[in-house]
Amino acid sequence: MTPERADRLQTLIWSVLGLAILWLLFLLGPILSPFLLAGILAYICAPLVERLDKLGLPRLAGVIAVMLLLTAILALLLLILLPLVNQEAQQLLARLPDGIRLLNEQLMPWLKERFGIQLKLDPTTLPRLIADNRDSSQLIAQKLLASLKIGGIALFGIVANLLLAPVVMFYLLRDWHELLSRLAAAIPRPWHAKTLAMAHEINAVLAEFLRGQLSVMLALALYYSVGLWAVGIGFALPVGMLTGLLVFIPYLGFATGFILALAVAALQFSGMAPIVGVLAVYGVGQGLESFILTPWLVGKRIGLHPLAVIFALLAFGQLFGFFGVLLALPVSAALLVGLREVRALYLESRLYRGEDHS
Repeated sequence: MTPERADRLQTLIWSVLGLAILWLLFLLGPILSPFLLAGILAYICAPLVERLDKLGLPRLAGVIAVMLLLTAILALLLLILLPLVNQEAQQLLARLPDGIRLLNEQLMPWLKERFGIQLKLDPTTLPRLIADNRDSSQLIAQKLLASLKIGGIALFGIVANLLLAPVVMFYLLRDWHELLSRLAAAIPRPWHAKTLAMAHEINAVLAEFLRGQLSVMLALALYYSVGLWAVGIGFALPVGMLTGLLVFIPYLGFATGFILALAVAALQFSGMAPIVGVLAVYGVGQGLESFILTPWLVGKRIGLHPLAVIFALLAFGQLFGFFGVLLALPVSAALLVGLREVRALYLESRLYRGEDHS
C-alpha cells in the first residue's frame, strides 16, 4: 500500500470514528444533561477559582468556596421567591371574600346581560362544595398517585440529575488544568498552534458574552423594579429583581416574573389599572430586551451585528427549542471565530484571487 493510500485510509477511519462518537453522544443525550449543566457552570466559575488560586488559597478550598457562593446565590433567589409566594397566598385567602363580592357586583351582571347566565358566588358555600365532592376528590387523588407511580422513574432521573450536576462540577473545577492539558495533548500536532489560538479567541469572546449578559440582567432588574413601582404594583422590588436576574433563562425567567407581577396586580383588587400596567411594563420590557439591550450590550461585545443576534435567537429557537435559545449567542460567538478563519482562507484561495488552477 502506498503512503498516499495509507493516509487516506487512516483519515477515513478517524472520520468514521468521530462520526460514531457524535452519534453515541446523541443517543446518550438524556443522561448528558447534568454533565452539560455542570460544564457550563464550571466554565463560568473557573476564572474565579483561578483568581483565588493566585491569591494563595489552595485549589480545593477555592473550589469549595466558589460552589458555596453559587449555592448561596441560589438560596438567596429562593428566599426572595418563597416569601413572596407565601404573602400572595395569605393575601388571596384574606381578600377572597372581597374578590367574590367584586365578582358578584361587576362580572355576574355582565354575564347575565350578555349570555343570560345567572350566577351568584357565596364564600360560605365553598366548604360545603368541597365536602359534597369529597368522593370525586379522592378519585382524582388516586389517579394522580397512579400517574406518579408511572412517572416515578422519570422523577428519580430528574432528582438524580440535580444531585449529579454539583458532583460533576466539583471534579471539573478541581481538575480544570489537567483536563485542558489532556485536550490540548490530543490535538494533532500540525493543527495544535492554530487550534489553541482559536480556543483562546473563543474564550475571550465568551467572556465578553458573559459580561454583556450580566449587564442586560442588571439593566432589566432596574427597569422592571422601577416600572412595577411606577404603576403601583406591590412587591415591585423583589418581583422586578427576580425577573431581571432570571432573564438569562429564556422564556422561564420572563414568564416567572410576569405571572408573579400579574398575580400581585390581581390580588390588589384595584380594578384593571394595575393589570394593564403590568401588561405594559412587561410588553415594553420584552421588546427592550430583545431588540435593544441584547443586540447592543451582548451582540456588540461579541462582534455580532444586532440583526445577526435577533436572527440567531430565532433560528436556534426554531431548531433546538429552549436549549437552542439558551445557547444561541455563545454558540454563535464561537462559530463567528470559525467563520473568520474560513473567510481568511477564502480570501487567500485561488478562487477568490482568480488565479489559474493549472
